[in-house]
Amino acid sequence: MAVDELQAIIQRCQILEESDFKGEDFNLFQVAGQKCLEDGYAAQLLEVIQNEKNKVIIKNMGWNLISPLVRCIFMYKQDDDKREHCLRILDQLAQLCNPKELFLGLLEQIEQTSGEQVCQTVLLLLQPLQTVLLKLQNKKAYSVGLSLAMIMNQLTPLPVPYTKQQIQEDKFGLCQCCNAVVDFAKPFVNEVVKNMEKSSEYNDMELKEELIKFCMKSLKYPLLTAQLEQLEGIEEHPFRLFATEIIDILWNIRELIPLVFLHHKSKSPHWDNQEFEDIERKNSADSLACLSYLVFVQHFGIKCFPVVFSPSYLLLCNMTHIEVLLKRTEESMLSKGLDLLESSLLRMEDNSLLHHYLEFRDFINVPQDLVKIMTLCPMEHMRKKSLSILQLFIDKFDTKGKYTLFRCLLKTSNHAGVEGYIIKNIKDQIHLSLTKEYDNIWFTGHHLISLLDLVLSLPEGAETDLLQNSDRIMASLNLLRYLVIKDCESDNQTGVWTTLDKIQQNFLKPLRVGLNMSKAHYEAEIKNKKENRKEAHSSNTVCSVTISGEKMPAMTTGMQLQVLHSALFTFDLIESVLARVEELIEVKIKAVMDEN
Repeated sequence: MAVDELQAIIQRCQILEESDFKGEDFNLFQVAGQKCLEDGYAAQLLEVIQNEKNKVIIKNMGWNLISPLVRCIFMYKQDDDKREHCLRILDQLAQLCNPKELFLGLLEQIEQTSGEQVCQTVLLLLQPLQTVLLKLQNKKAYSVGLSLAMIMNQLTPLPVPYTKQQIQEDKFGLCQCCNAVVDFAKPFVNEVVKNMEKSSEYNDMELKEELIKFCMKSLKYPLLTAQLEQLEGIEEHPFRLFATEIIDILWNIRELIPLVFLHHKSKSPHWDNQEFEDIERKNSADSLACLSYLVFVQHFGIKCFPVVFSPSYLLLCNMTHIEVLLKRTEESMLSKGLDLLESSLLRMEDNSLLHHYLEFRDFINVPQDLVKIMTLCPMEHMRKKSLSILQLFIDKFDTKGKYTLFRCLLKTSNHAGVEGYIIKNIKDQIHLSLTKEYDNIWFTGHHLISLLDLVLSLPEGAETDLLQNSDRIMASLNLLRYLVIKDCESDNQTGVWTTLDKIQQNFLKPLRVGLNMSKAHYEAEIKNKKENRKEAHSSNTVCSVTISGEKMPAMTTGMQLQVLHSALFTFDLIESVLARVEELIEVKIKAVMDEN
């Protein structure tokens, strides 16, 4: 019988000194204890462990029972008395065993678990692990850091619940586990706080650094991925609670403000391998970006901050983090970046952001990132939000800043729709310059002429793909039409009349030639398709067509004809505006000549 075998080993060891225990004794104790657990004699094993005479034996050998004990706890149902006995054994082992040996045993058990049992195992072993760590005297900070790192590494592969239903279901137990880990860390946070209160020159930084590392890891996972908006029907959002606790830890150990404003980074090991160094830097950047989102968008811990920072300074501090988030493709991270940028911009008044800020790399990169989201992101609501935030970004700059930004985006966007949008913005700025009483040198005179050289041109002259560039061309024509109508040749505030010959040579004439060629090409294509359809005696013949250099999906001849007619309609639209512009120019020039 398993209990008899265990009793025999116990009696043998009771007469030995602690120093006389041999490897064989440890093995026999482990095998007998495991057999007791597996055969259902947990109650008898508990009695053995609680017996005062066996205290020294349990202290040295008890940690060997952790692995079979955990297996049995998961094997029994919640209301089974045997499970309760196993839990009491675990509690006793935490109290009686050698802390160092038990610490390693518990950590090994956490490390070996995987899949759906990760959170169950962590939740089960957190309390005994905390008890053991509080007993450790040597290398306590290292052991706490190792425990937190091991736990977070085991949790990281688990998917983060994102929707309301997923959060409520908490399939893998991640929500519950994250908040339990914070409770696990609290005694060590309190220890750091207590020591800092005792001395203003608190020098024992090891435990504090380990807690900072834990907070940084928590910011990257799960908080960077998590949905943190308040959800209807969830009174206590688990990830919002977790975020609150992480912010509280950073505040209590006096690291919140340095991390947010000074971009202080926790001490990290020096890596000889450059790849490891880059991973460490990226992880830190992700964590700091999430921290800024929590503080400035979700307002966690915002009451702790002194109200002395200008909106432009806050924007400057956040731009690095915004850029990090906007370069991600995951919806949860991308949306955090957009929200952080929007929140930072809404604090500012229009036209208040000085053009000098564009000397910072982030202030050029972020609008370019917005353009990429607007044009490449598969999620429509993200594309629309990026567009509205780009406009907000433009509105905050002074006139020189707007001018510089427009030049940059026209040169870098490589997208006709975006270029058309920027040209419309240029037109709006010119309108403000012409209708306000004070002079605006950036959207009139020689500065504007330099900008018009970019706007009123065709990338490849008459051979430019007019269909692909139709948005830009229409916006350019509308701008030119506005200038010709609004700015009299006698005033010439915009300088458009001075550079009219250049505009005609570089824009209007090539555009006219390009239109004639494009219309002729598409009309011939339509004629060809119609003839082919007659020969086939069917409009359902499937074939392919290439438009703007791209081969379109297989479609019927009838569908192709619709596409070709649509292209012709676009050319007609461009031609009608072009004709109107040419007519206005001719009328204005004739009027001046008559007047002379």
